[in-house]
Formats: sequence, structure tokens, C-alpha cells
Amino acid sequence: MKPTIPVLGLAGALLAALVAVPSSATAHREEEPIVIGHRGASGYRPEHTLEAYRLAIAQGADYIEPDLVSTKDGVLVARHENEISGTTDVSARPEFTARRTTKTIDGTAVTGWFTEDFTLAELKTLRAKERLPQVRPTNTVFDGRYEVPTLQEVIDLAKSESRRLGRTIGVYPETKHPTYFQNIGLALEEPLVRVLRRNGLTKKKDAVIIQSFETANLRKLNRLTDVKLAQLMDASGRPYDFAVAGDTRTYADLAKPDGLKWIATYADGVGVNKNLIAPGGVPTTLVRDAHRADLIVHAWTFRAENQFMAAPFRIGMDPNARGDITAEYALFFGLGLDGVFADHPDTAVAARAGR
Repeated sequence: MKPTIPVLGLAGALLAALVAVPSSATAHREEEPIVIGHRGASGYRPEHTLEAYRLAIAQGADYIEPDLVSTKDGVLVARHENEISGTTDVSARPEFTARRTTKTIDGTAVTGWFTEDFTLAELKTLRAKERLPQVRPTNTVFDGRYEVPTLQEVIDLAKSESRRLGRTIGVYPETKHPTYFQNIGLALEEPLVRVLRRNGLTKKKDAVIIQSFETANLRKLNRLTDVKLAQLMDASGRPYDFAVAGDTRTYADLAKPDGLKWIATYADGVGVNKNLIAPGGVPTTLVRDAHRADLIVHAWTFRAENQFMAAPFRIGMDPNARGDITAEYALFFGLGLDGVFADHPDTAVAARAGR
């Protein structure tokens, strides 16, 4: 499947030049790019709920992605952030009114309710809600139906659906704010490794990939487990552990060949903001450079709405209308990408099949 004419006009020449240069094959790369259900099928259900994960699997996702934060009693649960007023009904629960507070998370003051102030039993009384109601109003009909799942429940779902469907469903957890949680005595790394070990997920070949925007905890995890690790990289800023340590390197620095070689000393791949790979729809050499460093490359986040796409892929003026997501996938798959994080996994699966 080829990109639409506007995309070819903007990026075609550079894309052709890039894909003409073969990237080095790596032993841990998949034959086909994988589809990762970003927080589940979060384009269709409230994110980080078992129903969102179940739908992502039904739509053909190869992996499901839980963002991990800790409860007060040290249980890892799936939430986009440890501040949960935007993803649960906690603000409407009078019994928890007094828990509202302000904390400094990664150098920024945040006011709300935080998972580390709740036991798992208390969190289980809450119900999830749509985080982007203005963008995805149809998802709000599911508000109030689903619990906050634990990492173990997400793994249980992946295992049961793998057996039922006869194909392996992987789990792609992200450790959220690991320096913060370390500093409040609720380190994420050891509990995560314990859960994985309890489920027999200990080897490079197992269908689990741990990701983080920070580097220190991935380097620690590299000593604790043999499962695959992926360094997340944003289009701006720097890892928070770098800020704490006084390391001036940015994500842009890590995206350069020398930075990628350094990442390859502790990680198996990179999870990259797609604007580092093809800003404005114009490809860079990042995928090729990462492959040359023996790193797999997964890109985030592919969302079907116009506002989340570069201008060449938008259709019409409504930011919440669907753009040409198929053309966007075509461009990125053409660069040799190894996987995509998708809010609408069905669109990624269809685009992969139509290549």
C-alpha cells in the first residue's frame, strides 16, 4: 500500500533514498512489524482497563501495553499516571476527598489524587473513565464500568487469550516515574521483576518488553532480568534521571548514532516518538541508525484523529475527525519500523496486512 499523493510529494524522495539502504538485520527483530495496543484499544474503550486490552487483542494486537504505577501497599497497577483524577471517578467519591493533595512529580507540581496514597483494595472501589472525552465522546458510555487492573490481571488476560486464540499475546509494560517512586520507597523494578518471574517471564525470547523514559531504571533492570528492554525517547526534553544526575544529554542526543550505541549497551530497542522519525511527515535516518546499532525500533503513538497526525495525513479541518491513518502507517512501515503503538489497533493490523 502506497502513501497518498500529498505524502509522496512531501517525503517521497527522502523515503526512497532511506529504504534503498538496507538496515542491518538483528537476531531479535520480528519478521513482521508488531502491533502494540497502546493502553489497550484506547481509541475505543477507556484506557488501561481489561476491556480495552481485551478489545485490542480481538483486533489483532500482538502486545498490550500497561503503564505501571504503585499502590500504597506496593502493588503494580495499570494507570497512565499516578495522578488518577483524569482516568477514574475518584473526584466524585466523598470518602476520598481528603486525599486530594499537591505533589512534585519529575520537577512539576501536580494536584489531584495519587495511586501511592491508596491501597489496592481502595483503588478497586474506583471505576475508570475516558481520559479524552472531548476527543472520544463515544468512549464515555463505558465510564463507570471497569476497575483499575493490576499487572497480574493484565498478564492473566494475555495468557488466557493466548490459549483461547492459539497465538501469543505479549505484554509491554512501562515503568512510570521510576525515580519518583524510588524516592518515596516504592521502587517499581523489583516488584515488576517478581511478577514476571512468578509468571515464568524471565528470558529474552519471552513475549514481554519493559520500557521507560528514564535510563537508570532500565540499566538496573538489565541487571535484574533477561527480558527485552526498550528505551523510550520523546521529541523534546531529556530523561528525568539525567536531570537529577546533572547529565545534560537530551532525547535528541540519544537519537543520534552515538546515543543509540550507548542505549544498545543496556537495551534491546527504542520506543520513539514518531516526530523523531518523520517530523511533519519527512523521514530522518533514525530507524536506519538504530538498526545499525542492533536496536529494534517501535514508534508511538498512532492515533486515527487528525490532531495527532502530521499535516499531510489530515483530512478536513475537524481535529477530532479521522485522518488518513493508512497513509501514515504506509510511510512508517516503509522505513523498516519494527512495531507501532496504536490507539486503534485494528487500523494498524489492516495497514500491516495491506503493505
